[in-house]
Amino acid sequence: MSSTSSEETQDEPTEDIENGIAVLPSLDEESQEVTEFGTDQPEHKIRPLNAAILMTVLGVVYGDIGTSPIYAFRSTIMVVSNHHNDLQRWEVFGIVSLIFWALILVVTLKYVTLVMRADHNGEGGILALMSLAQRVTKKTSGKVLLGIVGIAGTCLFFGDGMITPAVSVLSAIEGLEVSIPGIQEFIVPMALIILVALFSMQSKGTEKIGKVFGPVMFLWFSSIGVLGLLQVIQHPFILAALSPHYAISFVIHHEWMAFLALGSVVLAVTGAEALYADMGHFGRNPIRYAWIFFVLPSLTLNYMGQGALVLSHPETVNNPFFYLAPHWLNIPLVILSTFATVIASQAGISGGFSLARQLTQLGYFPRLRVLHTNAEEEGQIYIPDVNHALMLGALLLIVSFRSSEALAAAYGIAVTGTFICTTTLSCVVFSKLYKWPVYKVAFIFGLFFCVDIPFFTANALKIPQGGWVPLLLGIGLTIMMTSWNKGRNIIITKRAKGALPIASFLARLPQSKITRVSGTAIFMTPDPSSIPNSLIHNLRHNKVLHDHVLFVTIENLKQPEAEYGHRIAMRQLAPNIFQVIVRYGFMEMPNLPKVLELLKQQPQLDFFDPLQASYFTTREQIVAAAIPQMSKWRMSLFMFMNRNASPVTDFLRIPADRVVELAVRVSI
Repeated sequence: MSSTSSEETQDEPTEDIENGIAVLPSLDEESQEVTEFGTDQPEHKIRPLNAAILMTVLGVVYGDIGTSPIYAFRSTIMVVSNHHNDLQRWEVFGIVSLIFWALILVVTLKYVTLVMRADHNGEGGILALMSLAQRVTKKTSGKVLLGIVGIAGTCLFFGDGMITPAVSVLSAIEGLEVSIPGIQEFIVPMALIILVALFSMQSKGTEKIGKVFGPVMFLWFSSIGVLGLLQVIQHPFILAALSPHYAISFVIHHEWMAFLALGSVVLAVTGAEALYADMGHFGRNPIRYAWIFFVLPSLTLNYMGQGALVLSHPETVNNPFFYLAPHWLNIPLVILSTFATVIASQAGISGGFSLARQLTQLGYFPRLRVLHTNAEEEGQIYIPDVNHALMLGALLLIVSFRSSEALAAAYGIAVTGTFICTTTLSCVVFSKLYKWPVYKVAFIFGLFFCVDIPFFTANALKIPQGGWVPLLLGIGLTIMMTSWNKGRNIIITKRAKGALPIASFLARLPQSKITRVSGTAIFMTPDPSSIPNSLIHNLRHNKVLHDHVLFVTIENLKQPEAEYGHRIAMRQLAPNIFQVIVRYGFMEMPNLPKVLELLKQQPQLDFFDPLQASYFTTREQIVAAAIPQMSKWRMSLFMFMNRNASPVTDFLRIPADRVVELAVRVSI
């Protein structure tokens, strides 16, 4: 059978569990010895802070937020411009100030300074944060509520990953209008072609294109910083916009219109979640230093340059980013922008693959077919179903909205919704895990809520104009995930009721007349305390048992990785009969035969070859019970997802020619 998560090991840890040791079920005095081992090297080493790692960080982490200047300032200033044509100097100052302080409060203070401190064994991201929050929460109802918050944030992050390629590529191509006014009707087809090409290349892997990510983004940030600096030098008065006075004055004077403008200001901080999500790949310091000393100054100079340009040349308000460049440099800037937006899109797509894998490990999503695009790097994966879904969604968004300005309405809801979920989970972690006093948590996170909630509310007003897209996607994904999780839990509960305890089986084995045949059989079982159905059916139909038997359970941990040195727990139950538990964190890719190679370290199993053993699994055929335990529509959804799930043998990377699959009907 497929793997199942063990909530008990995470919710009520014993002393052994906290040390990374799982206590296997008791049988008798002779079977109490448990061997813990594993040669896996720690994944998270201290990374050297050098130019190479900083360059890689630029290419992988900052693509999304780095391309925001293309559309963020324009979308915000158009809110004011559409209200009245005569833009005032203090209004432009106010918009630049709002964007600058959004970068400071949301990205620099919230994510870079605070949230990135909450790592889970070196990993970041909303699922890791959810895991931390659930670990320090005792009440079951609290765990469920935090799980809902984490899943909601994850679903909105998926929406962000779908919208990012569409709005980024479309906004870059729109820059051609500055030099070629008659090209407008070709913008949408060009964007569609670029996106189709981008998604089609995913199966080839990102290693080759990843090598140019860093240098391209370095050139990008350098270029937009220099273009902005040239305007600031010509119009140094724009430096006054760094004062929060102008942002506050803009909000107080314009009130309702300022509230609407916040819905576009938030576009300047899209991609902030990527800083936290990618922390496990690079460590917090490279991400922090790249932001503080290079990315933030470049973005600030560019936004200030756009503000100065609009003040000196009001006619550029329709596309101030591309008007920053001299006419002869416009086409090269469009080409560079397109490369940058493709990189931003690539990061979102790769993040979607990783997120889908993590949700599968946590039991919120059915198994998906995962292809590894690099024999040496576990993290470089390609998931066809996710890729096709993201591509279809991005193409439909471009065809439906046809402009980056219209798509901006759909973008904000996904971003701000994720912000609120992250802030909520962070409150719990810093309060209960880091023991912050109540007044400190209330003050600091209250400040962040005062930023996040207005941003979200302002974008909620755009629901009719496109904000419904990420909401609908998020609701749909949440229904799918909760339905799958509920259905699997029902099956697990029902399976446990009719299970035969291992102790009973072993007690009867010496007196039985079962024929033993040569070879090694591995029986996959989700419950280490009972005999797997595959063994029962094998005895019923084939009436034989192999000389060497291993009961193997995959334990999915609610943490990013298994503890170092505790990948496997093994003990001998009877002569030539062993029980094995293999642990994986939700950010790891299972490879069962590779891990089982570690069993050769044990004297009792020095003969063992996982590639020559027979793997027995059970394929469950789900049918509706006479009295269903799920509503009819949810049952139909669960059965559809179960039929289309990837086989457990593919997910665990077991050779197909070594698998014996036995079917069993399960009514729920």
